[in-house]
Amino acid sequence: MKNIRHIPRQSLRDQVYEQLKSAIIHLELTPGERINDKALAEQFGVSRTPVREAIKKLEDEGLIVTSPGSETIVSLIEVDQAMHALTVVAALHALAAKLASITLSSTDVEKMKAINNEFGEALKSEDKYKAIQKDDQFHAVILEASQNPEIVIALERLLPKIRRLELLKFNTIDGKKSIKQHHEIITCIEKGNKSLLPTLIENNWLSLVEYLAEK
Repeated sequence: MKNIRHIPRQSLRDQVYEQLKSAIIHLELTPGERINDKALAEQFGVSRTPVREAIKKLEDEGLIVTSPGSETIVSLIEVDQAMHALTVVAALHALAAKLASITLSSTDVEKMKAINNEFGEALKSEDKYKAIQKDDQFHAVILEASQNPEIVIALERLLPKIRRLELLKFNTIDGKKSIKQHHEIITCIEKGNKSLLPTLIENNWLSLVEYLAEK
């Protein structure tokens, strides 16, 4: 696995967890790939205990699967599961938008405009990792303005169920449509149309359904 490095002793489980989770989401550890805690411990330069603890946490989140008497593997990508998760993610972002509509400022708008421009540049260069990162940053402005950390915690658990499929299908996604939707969201905030913002945000997320659900 690329990018594995020795890590300091502090919060070993959490650091192993974050690196493994990132490797799974970014498909460095592929669906169905066998997970060997001993080999991973050697790569990380730690004992097997924090690796096993991290694996258990990833099992709880559905990214790793261990069946009794069989191997531990990276979970397969389930389209139906991703679609269910996407529906909830869209609803949570809509809720965040409803809460944020009171606090969003002109500074937030300018930040979103800059991020959306960077999002467009990433799409032009076909850098899917940067494009997704910029899309996340765009929506993070609204999440932060919502001032509700529970929404963020829930999204952190749900998004990995979508992200692997999103990366696999990235080339089929209409980036121009997403940029246009972002512009509509920004315009809505500028005009102070608070009642419309949650719908625009939810529709932006749900627009992924037609691409991710394709066989």
